[in-house]
Amino acid sequence: MRTLICSVALLLASSPLILAQTSPSSHTTPNGKLTPEQVEQSAIIIDTHADTPQRIADEGYDLADPLNGGNWNIESARKGNLGAEFFSIWVDPKPNEGHFAHRTLVLIDAVRQQVAKHPDQMMMAYSPTDIERAHRTHKIAALMGIEGGHSIEDSLGLLRDYYDLGVRYMTLTWSNSNGWADSSGDYDDPSVPHTKEGLTEFGKDVVYEMNRLGMMVDISHVSDKTFYRTLVITRAPVIASHSSSRALCDAPRNMTDDMLRALANNGGVVQVNFYSAFISQKYCDAQKAQRSEVQKAVEELKARNRAEGKVTTDDEVSKLERKYADRIPRPPLSDLIDQIDHIAKVAGVNHVGLGSDFDGVEGQLPEGINSPADIPKITAALMARGYTQEDMRKILGGNLLRVFRQVEAVSRQLKTESRPRITEKQSFSKSQK
Repeated sequence: MRTLICSVALLLASSPLILAQTSPSSHTTPNGKLTPEQVEQSAIIIDTHADTPQRIADEGYDLADPLNGGNWNIESARKGNLGAEFFSIWVDPKPNEGHFAHRTLVLIDAVRQQVAKHPDQMMMAYSPTDIERAHRTHKIAALMGIEGGHSIEDSLGLLRDYYDLGVRYMTLTWSNSNGWADSSGDYDDPSVPHTKEGLTEFGKDVVYEMNRLGMMVDISHVSDKTFYRTLVITRAPVIASHSSSRALCDAPRNMTDDMLRALANNGGVVQVNFYSAFISQKYCDAQKAQRSEVQKAVEELKARNRAEGKVTTDDEVSKLERKYADRIPRPPLSDLIDQIDHIAKVAGVNHVGLGSDFDGVEGQLPEGINSPADIPKITAALMARGYTQEDMRKILGGNLLRVFRQVEAVSRQLKTESRPRITEKQSFSKSQK
């Protein structure tokens, strides 16, 4: 996605199979501890959110090309020891009104075509087992997650089709509420219709069908009410594919400590977002202070274009907003480390991971983080704070693998059940009993 400003976004830590492939005993230093580099080589590193498909579909970008101002390519992923990437299938709701599914399919195809173009470097993955297979064969596992439930166009059939095409998580909303789930992006907008309980009856069916399919339920972007209602409904652990802590940065997109604890009780995992306005209160406040000036500049741009008979494109607006954002100093890497550390302390080290938002935040990342090649800096910084090699294997990817496996297990169980949809008329009424 193109992230909105801050005011608007069974314990199985690592598979025994993987640990058997990379036994720490062959890498230990004289004091019996691994270096950060060795820890990374003994782990499967998983990032759950990169918006690179937009570049592939709209700019003809090839993942083997130089970054050219972006964040993600094969070379940088290799340098950072990245084992698996979930590519975000994000459909901008306004320009795609009326054809969400078409745009969704374009982006899914873009990912699949890129992987097919680079079979020696990448492979499509649809399960934890596939991620492990990619790791063993030294390839990057490519997975997909839909960012925004509007992509299913209120159709469980489309949801199932997306699963069949390889989508393995769906964020219930993006920054827009969609009629059956509420977003944190417009929760306080009285002009936008919202649900009574956070999910409508159809929304509950969506969550159940995701559980049944084995598609991870992603609660990043949703309103607080939708978050809590989802935890009541879901039969499987949920993920926050790219969220951070509200206690450290007061953005509606972030999660309160109570939410972090609730998600941990659910067995889920919070994949920490790297976006500066979600990790740094100082950056967030500076961005808010710019807001009126930015809005004025955007209106002036639109007025100039109208006078010339031109339509202002989203790309033009994004470039203008980026110019203003670049005036704000990037926060230090320590702000990102503070976020991971805080969530690990509140929710537990078994419930935190990495969800970068690469290529989705207009380059507004903390100092020293520009691409997956910089992930080793995160490992080193956390280990400097006392995180052990086992902690790091969990944070880098083991926690996500555990949740993914649990979601698959719930799916196998639900497929043996026969449950009518909540939105279907029942064969009897309570008054007849």
